[in-house]
Amino acid sequence: MVDDGSTDNTSEYFSELLSKTKPFPIRYIKQENGGKHRAINCGVKNANGELFFIVDSDDTLLPNAIEKINQWITTLDNSHKWAGISGLKGFSEQKNVGQRSSKTFIDAKNTERQKYHLEGDKAEVYFTDILSQHPFPEVPGETFISEEIVWNAIARDGYYIRWFNEIIYICSYLENGLTKDSSKDERNPQGRLLWAKGQLESFPKDLRKRYSAIAIYYNAVRKKKRLNDIANDLGLSSFNIFIAKNIYNSYLLLYRLVSKIFHS
Repeated sequence: MVDDGSTDNTSEYFSELLSKTKPFPIRYIKQENGGKHRAINCGVKNANGELFFIVDSDDTLLPNAIEKINQWITTLDNSHKWAGISGLKGFSEQKNVGQRSSKTFIDAKNTERQKYHLEGDKAEVYFTDILSQHPFPEVPGETFISEEIVWNAIARDGYYIRWFNEIIYICSYLENGLTKDSSKDERNPQGRLLWAKGQLESFPKDLRKRYSAIAIYYNAVRKKKRLNDIANDLGLSSFNIFIAKNIYNSYLLLYRLVSKIFHS
């Protein structure tokens, strides 16, 4: 377990836990707050197991989660290069997060999730050696970087995941958690730039994803950078940036208006 600079009683809890007889080995590593991606890098470097499962502090696993993981990992054959497996995350045991396929399982790269209706947060379990070959970039002074950077890099290297259609992980989404912290992009511009470049490389023909990546980076740095500088960062023309950010921002405005109408 990697403690990314917690300020609650986590240290005391693990100190007490480690002093007791345990049914399996537990390692507790505390580091200064540097962001989830640094905690993952640290965990991968210190991991002894074959599989690596990222579980956030505000989430819980269902009682049969490890059993399901062990069952599904044995189904992998030699038909693909495997990065790991993934179950579903849920708001409850009955209500899934994101999209859910009607099939028992689907074999696909992370970059193919839209094609197979697998978008949204999922409970991915990666092989530790695959993650050790694809560490998260660590930008000095920044504490957030999208996990999609690494997941898509693994996909670009040809690796598949077996996505199985069972909820094993329950999400809480804290009010002050990363998912709801929209200001993180402005505080972590280089991390967002790396993500945007990764999206452009991973989805060369998907205009929706490309425009979204361009506009999100633009919105993150527009207060500090000129349009030409943003274009240079992304290796695109200023015209492409202008078109992408206007289309994306118009879509967001329309989405908010429709949501307001349906929820009023």
